[in-house]
Formats: sequence, structure tokens, C-alpha cells
Amino acid sequence: KKIKIPKNNIVFDNVSFKYSKNGKNIINNVSFEISKGEKVGFVGLTGSGKSTIFDLLMGLLKPTGGYIYIDGIDINDKKNIPFLKNWHKTIAHVPQNLFFSNTSIGENIAFGIDKEEINYQRVEEVSKKAQLTKFIESKPMKYETIVGERGISMSGGQLQRIGIARALYKKATVLFFDEITSALDSKTEE
Repeated sequence: KKIKIPKNNIVFDNVSFKYSKNGKNIINNVSFEISKGEKVGFVGLTGSGKSTIFDLLMGLLKPTGGYIYIDGIDINDKKNIPFLKNWHKTIAHVPQNLFFSNTSIGENIAFGIDKEEINYQRVEEVSKKAQLTKFIESKPMKYETIVGERGISMSGGQLQRIGIARALYKKATVLFFDEITSALDSKTEE
């Protein structure tokens, strides 16, 4: 059963992070709050820590200082491991460099689902939201069009839209897009 979290907010409380014990902080005493329903963007230079903040928010990394709370629960406290596992089930992450299998567009959107269990109605719905439908309908094989190894037969913008559709297919409560719109025109990005 999927637990719909967060109900209220995500809090980054004075968080610091460094990759090695003797290294310098990548993130230094950062605090912010994200309320349910908000859309938040992190802007900064390459290497400024945006992806690291995502990894911390997703519970993939633990801060070297400070706390990360979801609805008041410290996601890095060992006693909250079941909560963290539920958190992982409610998020979808679309990274900068997406992985694509040498299978159909439909299978890449419903990534990780056995082909026989794919809900193609949902695939079509999320394709529309990700502005993929026109492209897919122009292909003779439509949703059965092969993406190619690492997405070789698609443009960067088409691949990014497949990644967005993949995140939407999961029906996640929280979506993390890590520079996922870099290959899209400004109208599509909006």
C-alpha cells in the first residue's frame, strides 16, 4: 500500500553535506521548507549542489549536519527506516541522464513493469501530459516504436519527455526533475 506523503511539508533544517570526511562542504547550513503542492526550482551553477540537495531530499544521502523532516519525521533517524522506505515509494526522480532500454516507447514509459502488466491507457494519458502524443502518433508502430539502445533513435527532447511520462506513470506524490527540461523549448518546458 502506498502511503501518500508528505501531507504537510518537507523541511531542510540547517543541512550540510560533504562527500568525504576531510572534504569541503558541498552544502553548508541550508534551510528551507516546501509545503505540499508547491513547485520549487533550484537554480545554480554546475557543481553548486543542486543534484546533491535532490539526493538528500530523496533520502539517498544522509546529511553530515542538520536534519531533513517530512511532516516532522526525521528521515535519517534509524528508527524511521520504514517511513523512509514508504517515502521512496511515493517519489519519482527524473535524473539528468536517463536510462533507456532497447524496447518500445510504451515499455520505456512504464519502465520496470512487465509488458503484460502495462496499463496502456495510463501510458497514453501520461504521454499526452508530457507532450509526446503527436510524436508517437506520427510513428508507424506508435507506442511499439523501439527507442533503441540508450535512446539512440530519439532526440534529446523526445527522450526527456519519455522520462517525464515515466515519472507521471508511476503516480508519485513528489516529482524530482534534475535538469530534465534542458533539451526542451521554453513553451514545452513551461
